[in-house]
Amino acid sequence: MARETLSKDQIVRAAVELLDSEGIDGLSMRRLGKRLGSAATAMYWHVASKESLVVLAADAVWGELKFPDPAEVGWRAAARALVHDTYALGKRHPWLVPAISSHFVYGHGMARFQDHSYAIYEAAGFKGWELDWAVNSAFTFVTGTLLVDATEATLATAQVPRGKGDEAKPALSVADWAYGIASQYPRLLARIEEQRGTDPAAMTSEKFEFGVEAILDGLEARLGGADPRP
Repeated sequence: MARETLSKDQIVRAAVELLDSEGIDGLSMRRLGKRLGSAATAMYWHVASKESLVVLAADAVWGELKFPDPAEVGWRAAARALVHDTYALGKRHPWLVPAISSHFVYGHGMARFQDHSYAIYEAAGFKGWELDWAVNSAFTFVTGTLLVDATEATLATAQVPRGKGDEAKPALSVADWAYGIASQYPRLLARIEEQRGTDPAAMTSEKFEFGVEAILDGLEARLGGADPRP
């Protein structure tokens, strides 16, 4: 593809695809150029650096979100929908949340998301600092859950590093190693045994749903004047 026929939008879309499949470490101008059938140097006519490209890709991804109107569906339904949609966005683009901690990816896409989050909890009746904390509670839950999901997915296939002289021993998975530790604690062992044989995808969905509703219940209780503290 000739340099003249490339557009910034094409480059950003290709970068998002490459990030989705290879992650941030797998993104490079060379790989991006190969995906677009162009020289890596052609990328620099539109994007200054890999850092800039990650910022543009993140901004484009945040733009995928649709924002429910709390005036039409109610604040709680709007909050629930936004939390679920943000979680789904992070699952589609697993590099997005890690990019927030490693790159300055703030742009109009994320700003619109934040602004609408404030609109939802403002419609609920939150004001001042409590409005900030309500928005933060929902966002922290989503990003934290996505990071835990990513960690669990990595550990599911990881193996414990072998020490010197252990080369002849069979490889031990991180899951088996963790079970060996957790099984020494009765409550952990009881929960592991009860969860054995369950559908991991169903458990993940139910766990997330429980967390969302628990947060919304707590926020609604605060609006009603209930003090959740003992």
